[in-house]
Amino acid sequence: MSLAISAAVALGVALVAVCVTFAIALARRRYDTIDTFWGLGFALVAVAAFPFGTGDLWLRLLVTGLTVVWGLRLSLHLHLRNSKQPEDPRYARMVERAGARPAPRLFVRVYLVQALVLWFVSLPVLAAQHGTGIGVTGWLGVAVWLAGFGFETIGDEQLRRFRADPANRGRVLDTGLWRYTRHPNYFGDACVWWGLYLLACSTWVGAATVLSPVAMTIALAKGTGKPLLEKGLHRTRPAYAYYVERTSGFFPLPPRRAAIRRSARR
Repeated sequence: MSLAISAAVALGVALVAVCVTFAIALARRRYDTIDTFWGLGFALVAVAAFPFGTGDLWLRLLVTGLTVVWGLRLSLHLHLRNSKQPEDPRYARMVERAGARPAPRLFVRVYLVQALVLWFVSLPVLAAQHGTGIGVTGWLGVAVWLAGFGFETIGDEQLRRFRADPANRGRVLDTGLWRYTRHPNYFGDACVWWGLYLLACSTWVGAATVLSPVAMTIALAKGTGKPLLEKGLHRTRPAYAYYVERTSGFFPLPPRRAAIRRSARR
């Protein structure tokens, strides 16, 4: 019952926060405002549900703190990145397809869906706030979270520096972490949520929330993350096809040597 209360509070917070974000998006005339909200939304849900947690205090503090740190960093990064660029082309295409009145359709299909996904993905955090303690699995979760957070943060910073150099215009970043995976930030993001899930595994209810990190991983690797981004890169950067041949799409792996040799001959 206590977890159900936390889940209800989290859902209410997510819905209200998305409505506020949508109002801000209309005022800014930028529907990609939801990207900035994404990480912040998880932080808000974790903090709002914290007082309703009944589990071990140190576990509650740890899982809430890790969620807030990840969420605030991601939101700040996306805000700084997006504020210097025009509306994300993905949202521009959605507006174009929506017709004369895009606002209601985007609210339902993007903003409301994001609120529900955010709530569902947050379930391990809510369950961990009712957990019995950290334990071995919990410390393993912290290690996975740290690896993911590092991957995501370093990958984002490497990409920011690459884009900031005018000499790299039209080129493809294939050094640093980007040498081993085409999306170190997405891979790191997935690891963060698997780490938070492991922190929830001190109870069977927490372990049962496994579909939440699965859903996040699928969304990043197969859904709205990697595929949509790569579709645009294939159109705008011819060299990206060679990069795809030799570089892992998600999990970090050594570059494929045969593809490297083919690219060199070309």
